[in-house]
Amino acid sequence: MARATPVLRKFTDADASAGLESRKWNRKELLGHLIDSAANNHQRIVRAQLGDALVFPGYEQDSWVAAQRYKTRAWSELVDVWIAFNTQVASAIESVPETKLATRCVINAGDPVTLEFLMKDYLRHLRHHLAQF
Repeated sequence: MARATPVLRKFTDADASAGLESRKWNRKELLGHLIDSAANNHQRIVRAQLGDALVFPGYEQDSWVAAQRYKTRAWSELVDVWIAFNTQVASAIESVPETKLATRCVINAGDPVTLEFLMKDYLRHLRHHLAQF
């Protein structure tokens, strides 16, 4: 997050609103997707610590991005929200006891994975999209 924040802050609102070549979303929508991902994964990480297993719905990323109108929001606001959510996710990850890493998690009726896998996959997903900026 420390490396990504200055990169995100360098974009103007107009830059963030412009389309990205060969991408379905502009930068605002892409960051909105990362906010949604952080929100969903925060819930998964916390809930998986509180029980023996987690069954959690998936989310329709395009519908979430459209419903929250990220395209029309101020870029600076979206960056601030992204920082806040990821600070919260980082705290949740740091709080997971080793005894909960193997907690069984099923997302959207997919194959079971562990909480440890979900956390690592979230970070991989985050890095993948941040590289698109």
